[in-house]
Amino acid sequence: MRNWLATGAQQAPDTTVSLIESVGTRGFAGAALGTLQSLIPAASWNAYQVGAQCEPRLYFSASHEVPDRTTHCWQAYLTGPHAQDRTLQWDGADAGRAHLCHITSGEVPDEHRQRVYDAHGVAERISIVRQQSAGQIFAVNLYRHRHQPAFSDRHLAAFETVGPVLLALAHKHVELAPPARSPRDWLAHWRGRLQLDTAKLTERELDVCARILAGWSLDGIAVDLGVSLTTVKTYRKRAFDRMDIHFRNELFSRVGMASAAAA
Repeated sequence: MRNWLATGAQQAPDTTVSLIESVGTRGFAGAALGTLQSLIPAASWNAYQVGAQCEPRLYFSASHEVPDRTTHCWQAYLTGPHAQDRTLQWDGADAGRAHLCHITSGEVPDEHRQRVYDAHGVAERISIVRQQSAGQIFAVNLYRHRHQPAFSDRHLAAFETVGPVLLALAHKHVELAPPARSPRDWLAHWRGRLQLDTAKLTERELDVCARILAGWSLDGIAVDLGVSLTTVKTYRKRAFDRMDIHFRNELFSRVGMASAAAA
């Protein structure tokens, strides 16, 4: 893994103009990633906040010419790796400055690599990170997937040039765009919708079904709730039996109808 300070000594005018034009728009994440392809051919990217004193929050993400699994990667990251991730942290006098990081999947701790990188075909990451108040970390990350050639020295040099601009624009986009719901916000949202249903689910059944509706895998639900996969399947079956449904798509349809009836 390589870490170094961002100098911002050079500029990439054409790329910067294109990036600025999309800030604050709904399509910013996809448009910006497309613009970056000529400099850094990343398959996906994101911006998020993590830290011991704050709730993890994924601000935006997008993929380019591959199925978009960025949300699944984020959910996998939150099942444990985010709490032990030291690749985005620094100590000392430079802690408040923007740092660059380049790391391959083989250098990532085992749990992190297996749940996030290997499970979703990610091979490499370059990041620009700034530590903020109360230990909060704001990170902009570009990912190479396994089907792509490795990032070259030219790509890393381009990221060193455009990275500080990208970090500033990501901050500004977060300020301008409507805030995205955090994963826990989504769980509360889906629990509320489930509680509109006439079937009375137990607390654990609500926990499981809310996470299903939020897009979590059964394995991820088991880790988050601290129970076995078999137990998760049992709660799911009991909840589905109470609602007289059999499949995940029926759960989405039923919750949607309950929400409409209450409107």
